[in-house]
This record gives sequence, structure tokens and C-alpha cells, in this order.
Amino acid sequence: MLIEDALRRFLDEDIGHGDITTDALVDPAAKATGTVICKERAVVAGLSESIILLKLLGCEGKPRVRDGQEVPAGTIVLEVRGFGRALLKVERVLLNLLSHMSGVATATGELVDIAKKNRSSTRIACTRKTLPGLRFFEKKAVELGGGDTHRLRLDDAVLIKDNHLELAGSITESVRKAKTKVSFTKKIEIETTSPDQTVEAALAGADIVLLDNMTPQDVKKSMNLLEAKKLRDNVLVEVSGGITKKNLASYLKTGVDVISVGWITHSADAIDMSMKLHRLKKRD
Repeated sequence: MLIEDALRRFLDEDIGHGDITTDALVDPAAKATGTVICKERAVVAGLSESIILLKLLGCEGKPRVRDGQEVPAGTIVLEVRGFGRALLKVERVLLNLLSHMSGVATATGELVDIAKKNRSSTRIACTRKTLPGLRFFEKKAVELGGGDTHRLRLDDAVLIKDNHLELAGSITESVRKAKTKVSFTKKIEIETTSPDQTVEAALAGADIVLLDNMTPQDVKKSMNLLEAKKLRDNVLVEVSGGITKKNLASYLKTGVDVISVGWITHSADAIDMSMKLHRLKKRD
């Protein structure tokens, strides 16, 4: 129901008080059928949302592929059917969401493929750097691309960052406070920017250490230091900041558990999609 509400808001935002072009030109009794074509290689995401959007305006949709499937350019991914006016009103919102979600899934899939080619078990994750109102859809797209959704919201886990430390105290003290005040069911993660801070976080009892904006060399130093002090098995190690397709392999070689990337949600290139409609004859 919450998903439907969000999708309905997307439609309301676009339609406003009505599609004056369509209402002026198209016979309200005219029916149409059509196809949505993916015009470039992509991991498709957003088909289930597309079906809901169509239903909200009294139309029908039939997927020709599945969410999470990689397809070549020129693939028909969805068939649509309904009153012409309704299909024209849903067209742009449907294509925008499908293009964006598929872009996120495709970008994620490319990073996951790099990890596989390097025979790495490191998880590729996104962050909370999502566009307002689109977090659920972007996180779902990451999952469909083979990635990890990380935290969905602030109440999912404790993540102590540099500004928390500035206002709340040292790494050790911040972890202590979190363990005292937050349920034992919630993991505690802390951001570090140097090998020494990484060791302090592990000694303090953090479940996850996030190495932020470190070079691959500094990440490896941190990993070696954790190993030397017999702390490596006590924590998951995540790396984030400045990760690209070009340097991902260098970070994979350090042996970290998770690599999180913000741009796969907020800056992934949209996939080129188009909808082609055809008017049905009255006997259809």
C-alpha cells in the first residue's frame, strides 16, 4: 500500500489538473496497445512498479522479461494495453522510474561483475545517498543488480560518523554510549580515517568498521594492523569513498568485507527506454 501511495504521488505530480494535450486530441473511447523498448544493454528494474502504475490508471501491463534480468539493446521489456488517454498520462512517469531503476541496477551489476571477475567475495553495497522520495526504489534496484542495500533508514543500525565524533566524543566513548543506549539487536558501525582509528574502533567493540576515503594502500595497512593485533575476526570491514569502476579492483585486493558506493544510486546513468503506442480498431 505504501508503494502504491508513492506511485500515485508520482502520477499526481506529473498529471496535475489534467493532461490538456491528450484530452484535447484523443478520443476518450480510443483504446491502444504498445510496447516498452529498452534501447541499450541493461539490467532491468522497475517492471513490477510499472505494472502498478498502469493499474492505477486502469491499464494493463505484461512483462516480457523479469526484474533483475540483463537484456541486450532493442529488447521489448513490457507490453501495455488500455485507453489511449490513460496510457499517455502514465507514459512519462513509467519510463522515468523504469529508466532510473534500471540505471541503478545496471551500475550495481557492473561493479558486482568486477568483483566476480576478481574472484572476490566482497559485497558491493549502496549508501543512504539516495534521491528524496526514491530511496525504496533505488535500494530495490541495487538489490536487483546483485548489490547489498546497506541501511534503509537511520533506525536500522548505529553508524557513527565524523560529525558524531565531533559532537559526542572519542571513538571508544561513542561506542560505549551506543552499546549502553541502543538495543543489543542493532549492530554498531563506526567510521575511521586512519589505521590507528580502525584499531581503536575494533578494540572498543564495534561490529563494523567503515574505512572512509582511504587509499587502497592505507586500507591494506589497516587490515594488516587488525591481523597483527588479532582483531580481524572481531569486525566486518567496510570501505567507502572515492570508489570507481577503474579502482574497484585495487580495493577488492585488500580483502575487505564490504565496499559501499554512493554514486550507484544518486548518479547512475538512466537507461534509454521508449514506449510505442498503436491505436486499436474498434473490433479489438
